[in-house]
Amino acid sequence: MGQLMETILHRRAIRRFADRQIEEEALQQILQAGLYAPSAGGRQGPIFAVCQEREVNERLGKIKRANSRPHMATATSYVSREQPSIADDPNLKNAFYDAPTVITLFGPKNFLFAAEDCAVAAENMMLAADACGVGSCYIGQGWTAFSDPYGQEILRKWGIPAGCYAVMQLLLGYPRPGDPHPAPKPRREGRILRF
Repeated sequence: MGQLMETILHRRAIRRFADRQIEEEALQQILQAGLYAPSAGGRQGPIFAVCQEREVNERLGKIKRANSRPHMATATSYVSREQPSIADDPNLKNAFYDAPTVITLFGPKNFLFAAEDCAVAAENMMLAADACGVGSCYIGQGWTAFSDPYGQEILRKWGIPAGCYAVMQLLLGYPRPGDPHPAPKPRREGRILRF
């Protein structure tokens, strides 16, 4: 249990990536962790679309950024001071932060727990990524990356079934050299209620 807890306590969102692709062995371990995630009724509904094409990821990331309407950060309300998000910095134009690998998790449109199944799979993959020395970042509202003709073309190219929608993206890459690992925020009190 010690190693698992160390990974859980160490994992942080990474939004600044080195300019190199992750190793195939690490990617396979990360994907296996996603495949073995719990799913409602054991349905194993999430589909993992792995894209390592820089131009495709950059274009989809820009489409997603253009279709996102995050509230911009204030002095007291922000996502991250260490590695700003698109909600923090209007100068960031790629919602995928130039990650070399982007996994879009698709779920069935008419299944009550599609989003939850994708989120659980993403958490498994983020923990596996951290254990492999790979940085990760969970990006919600995955469908906004595909909301223009180019995005629709990519869905057809990837063979995504019409009955599925993009729940979220998981960004993967090695942390940028020289960047300190993001520090954990203090845990808020009063979040555990016991009866």
